Amino acid sequence: MLAVVVLTLLLLGNFYWIQVHNVDRYQTQADNNRIKLLPLAPTRGRIYDRNRVLLAGNRLIFDVRVIPERIEDMDALLKALRPVLSLNDEQLARFKGRLRRTRPFVPVTLIEDLSDTAIARFSVRQHRFSGVYLDTSLRRVYPYGETLAHVVGYVARINEQDQRRLIAQGKAANYQATPAIGKLGVERYYEDLLHGQQGYQEVEVNSHGRVVRTLHRVAPVPGNDLILNIDIKLQQHVFDQLGQRPGSAIVLDPSDNSVLAMASSPSYDPNLFVEGITHSSYQALLSDPARPLLNRATLGVYPPASTVKPFIAVAGLQERVISATTRRDDQGVWRIPGSEPDSRAWRDWKRWGHGPVDVSTAIEESVNSFFYQTAFDLGIDRIGPWMHRFGFGQPTGIDLHEESQANMPTRAWKESRYRIPWYQGDTVPIGIGQGYWTTTPLQLAKATSVLVNRGQVKPPRLLRAILAPGADWHTQQRQHPSPQPSIEEVSTDIWALSLNAMQRVNHGERGSGRRAFHDAPYLSGGKSGTAQVFSLSDGQDYDVSALDTRLHDQALYTAFAPFEQPDYVATVVIEHGNSGGRVAAPYLRNVFDYAFQLQAEQADVPPSS
Repeated sequence: MLAVVVLTLLLLGNFYWIQVHNVDRYQTQADNNRIKLLPLAPTRGRIYDRNRVLLAGNRLIFDVRVIPERIEDMDALLKALRPVLSLNDEQLARFKGRLRRTRPFVPVTLIEDLSDTAIARFSVRQHRFSGVYLDTSLRRVYPYGETLAHVVGYVARINEQDQRRLIAQGKAANYQATPAIGKLGVERYYEDLLHGQQGYQEVEVNSHGRVVRTLHRVAPVPGNDLILNIDIKLQQHVFDQLGQRPGSAIVLDPSDNSVLAMASSPSYDPNLFVEGITHSSYQALLSDPARPLLNRATLGVYPPASTVKPFIAVAGLQERVISATTRRDDQGVWRIPGSEPDSRAWRDWKRWGHGPVDVSTAIEESVNSFFYQTAFDLGIDRIGPWMHRFGFGQPTGIDLHEESQANMPTRAWKESRYRIPWYQGDTVPIGIGQGYWTTTPLQLAKATSVLVNRGQVKPPRLLRAILAPGADWHTQQRQHPSPQPSIEEVSTDIWALSLNAMQRVNHGERGSGRRAFHDAPYLSGGKSGTAQVFSLSDGQDYDVSALDTRLHDQALYTAFAPFEQPDYVATVVIEHGNSGGRVAAPYLRNVFDYAFQLQAEQADVPPSS
């Protein structure tokens, strides 16, 4: 009896300990088993061009979902649904894979993005399929496809690498209900602005985890809409004019370096990645020798060739190794001063030479010998820092992660890369943009903008404004990137000399752009470049017609228009185009003509439209 009493007291004491003293602890555990927080994905922000044209949006799609626990015979159901939904073997295999990984009461997607016909066919027969229903979701869509693929980028399903990055950044909790994330381009760079803030709903579940009722709901906050500087009409024209030729082109507004167009060819359809690209299709893109996945505007690396001569001229004039009156007699061949007559010779493109030329004529006629001597006199220790100030060998500051800084060579770079010192002969080809010097088309466009703006350095910018969720278009928050260190010590006369020489390239008697621009209704300035793909031995020549296309020279041109107070700076690189003057210059003339035509048309449009 005593034992019974003692044990009874212990039992009552334990009841008190659990139900009274620790009631809050066990109530919390019970609520955790009974109440769940289900995350709600926010709507991704849209992307527009400067004129309110949608570049990336969200399309409502219809999906068919299946609740497994309500299906008695899954194989029979799939057999009956196959002709109704036009299901193929690949879709059925994906569904069965998802089915194996999902609890019986959780809906599983059978097929996504039904056509109107399929929706109608299923709707009239839905009463025959218990546990099968139509649902809706939003999918990213890019209406301009390959035209803007390298600018806007794309979103795709979150993978393990994305998850690790989100965890490291402390952002994983905000992506619990989000299936996709920005992978490239603007979609990736401005992911934080576009994604929004996740919401949640508090639900009561039974012992099997099935939702019984909703207790509370906090709506998600949509992402911000972005307005880009891109003009989609100009972008489309710039891209179309490239055709299928490998290359890229950029058009900037030099007043603030807004990127009005940036095209890379060939390209690809970003919608394929949103929908889930097949392995075979992705491998086909990766193995394509034309490299359509490469953004040539920011990642393409080329010798800048003669396009750099106006910049070398500015450095030479400022460092006083040349003056506006310096004249050199070009005989078509140049050797290092003091070297033997049979030593290494650097040739001009005109074999018999250009005769006596000053710096302006040397830019207009692209006289190599003049700039061999100028580079030799400057030396790499002065050329490198000067070209860095123009932006060569440096990130441009554009709002994209996909960018190469290319290479502006220095003594330290060569010693680190090749374990050999820098020789005088290494400096000579730098004067005409060859040798170890490489650039991206965007760097060349930015450098031309620095020249046009007489030393003011501004980073190229894609983002124009941010539009908060639900805000009116007129309340957009304009973005103004910070300027970079300017080139202040150069005199107005030096800038004017280089710019006037570029005008002579387009409108002078002997400039490489004169055929393309001779009848233009506006004045412009420019400079061509023709970059060798492989080196020639001293005295060696080659027959272009006998070469493989991949060994043809790269065609470059950089230009601005109109000459006084330019509205546009444009740069184009056409791979293996052979001649900057004959191939790239007509391309930019076409682009400028269209840009001015578009400018006139838009000026006639009422502001409210």
